[in-house]
Amino acid sequence: MPTSAPAKTPAPDEPGAMSAHGALDRYFKISERGSTLSREIRGGFATFFAMAYIIVLNPIILGSAKDMYGHQLDNGQLVTATCVTAAFTTLLMGVIGNVPIALAAGLGVNSVVALQLAPRMSWPDAMGMVVLAGLVVMLLVATGLRERVMNAVPFGLRKAISIGIGLFIMLIGLVDSGFVSRIPDAAHTTVPLQLGADGHLNGWPVLVFILGALLTLALITRKVPGAILISIVAMTVLALIINAVATVPSWGLTTPEWPGNPVEAPDFGLIGQVSLFGGFGKVGVLTGVLFVFTVLLSCFFDAMGTIMGVSDEAKLTNAKGEMPGINKVLFVDGLAVAAGGASSSSATTAFVESTAGVGEGARTGFANLVTGALFAVALFLTPVATMVPSQAATPALLAVGFLILSGSVREIDWADPTIAIPAFITMVMMPFTYSITNGIGMGFIAFVLLRLAAGRGREVPAPMYVVSAVFVFYYLMPALGLT
Repeated sequence: MPTSAPAKTPAPDEPGAMSAHGALDRYFKISERGSTLSREIRGGFATFFAMAYIIVLNPIILGSAKDMYGHQLDNGQLVTATCVTAAFTTLLMGVIGNVPIALAAGLGVNSVVALQLAPRMSWPDAMGMVVLAGLVVMLLVATGLRERVMNAVPFGLRKAISIGIGLFIMLIGLVDSGFVSRIPDAAHTTVPLQLGADGHLNGWPVLVFILGALLTLALITRKVPGAILISIVAMTVLALIINAVATVPSWGLTTPEWPGNPVEAPDFGLIGQVSLFGGFGKVGVLTGVLFVFTVLLSCFFDAMGTIMGVSDEAKLTNAKGEMPGINKVLFVDGLAVAAGGASSSSATTAFVESTAGVGEGARTGFANLVTGALFAVALFLTPVATMVPSQAATPALLAVGFLILSGSVREIDWADPTIAIPAFITMVMMPFTYSITNGIGMGFIAFVLLRLAAGRGREVPAPMYVVSAVFVFYYLMPALGLT
């Protein structure tokens, strides 16, 4: 009898090769989700580099504001707080939630804390309100209300949220790279954006972005493994060379130059500087509750949109668009909000830049272990971690935005105006208002109103009525004098 051929040994980058990792593979379901260890590692690196700007930007936003006593937070301590919280919550999401969704201080929420809360109370009071918002989020998860809200969102709106996030991160990439810029108010024009800094594409930084975008898209087209990460590294090296040999007036937030002292000791002075209820004594109970509500609403729906968008792109959802085990993910997200307040780094939330890692093939929480570890390393190597210019990292957002759009737009029922119109509103309002929350809120309200107008009110899930009413109240708060 002929002997059977020996079993083929899987290549290191094939899913079957993960069997050698035994318990690790089973716990994170790496092979089950069609991923590999190398893809998860590349994805973790790509996500970190795409969101590493938060290490610099969050301290700038919080450190530039003063509380009611004129106190400012120390920049070095803010860098430490930002890295610690991002590392802890990202690792926690990986181990407990097992999804490739990294977390860090939320943009938008930190502005609310810096510009609305802090000027009317002390910094510990303001951070205490962030902690309270996180505790409320965890309570909503524990009671099942948050999952019910997410599951009540119609399939078409879920896809619209993903598309809106894709458009949003593309705009973020274009703005952060300097490819487009805001026209200053002094110009007295109704046109908000322009090409480059002055209507033209000038300067070395923009060239780095353009070359990075072309390289990323070319590598993706050729299906090269590690396309996004290769582009980020290559463009960082190019930016370092350009900055060394040419005169560049400004790279924006991050200048690509090798630091003279790459190692810097962390300062944990802000950790635990929180007063849970002190703010209510400064502004009153009603205003304090409204402050907590404002932080809560932004965290709740920004994270909801990001989690839905990233999980959909990573193919972690079922036929109904629902993600199994979502409660674990939502609980960690709520814990992250509270942890951000406890560390004085502002509310921590899911980062849409996680799609950069998903674009590299990340499908499990193992990618988060890599991203979280890099944030932990950044505690001591902040000068190195923050030398990657936005022009080198943002092409990833442009590429991933395209991938999200191409995979989701055809799945919306454009023949049903009660879905198509709210979906359209959702996807365009995210980039146009620079807010995931606004896109979700306006889309939800439009969905409810149009279903009622069409005589199909019974088809609207009860949670959608409740959430839409909350959004209406939220938008009316300024007119009612409640902000």
